[in-house]
Amino acid sequence: MSGYCDFAPGHPLHGPYHDREYGFPQREEAVLFERLLLEINQAGLSWETVLRKREDFRRAYSGFDVDQVAAYGDNDRARLLADEGIIRNRLKVDAAIHNAQVIQGLRKSHGGFHEWLQANHPRDKAGWVKLFKQTFRFTGGEITGEFLMSLGYLPGAHRESCPAYAKAAKKSPPWMEKAKGKAKR
Repeated sequence: MSGYCDFAPGHPLHGPYHDREYGFPQREEAVLFERLLLEINQAGLSWETVLRKREDFRRAYSGFDVDQVAAYGDNDRARLLADEGIIRNRLKVDAAIHNAQVIQGLRKSHGGFHEWLQANHPRDKAGWVKLFKQTFRFTGGEITGEFLMSLGYLPGAHRESCPAYAKAAKKSPPWMEKAKGKAKR
């Protein structure tokens, strides 16, 4: 997404996300869940809209605590659908709750969300999309691709000439490890 490198730096919302988060690997469950939830909510909207509402999402979804969101019931659904600070879409709200429950299951089967991602890496985008559609809700090609690119599982978050590329590279994103492995063969 080299175009992002053109306009994001210096922007009050996009700048910090571009410079410190986008394309950088993450391990923490709440951060991974947040990124998935935000990417799902971005569908059909601009990323700027989601970034503007980020703190409202954090408040509405219990700080992106997987266990709390997984336990949400009908009252929580109604609360979320009435919350003007977030995107009020029933399918997206239901996907957040369902996906939190899936992540709980990933703890049992793989030790956690990060461990599940690592166990399924490397894959090409098509392979990831197929896996995500089988595992989560509301995760089509664009959502899955952006989620994985934002975490460094797929290349393309930054141009090589972008200063954020060098910062992300120091964190050894998984796609770079794959590229190094190919170079060794």
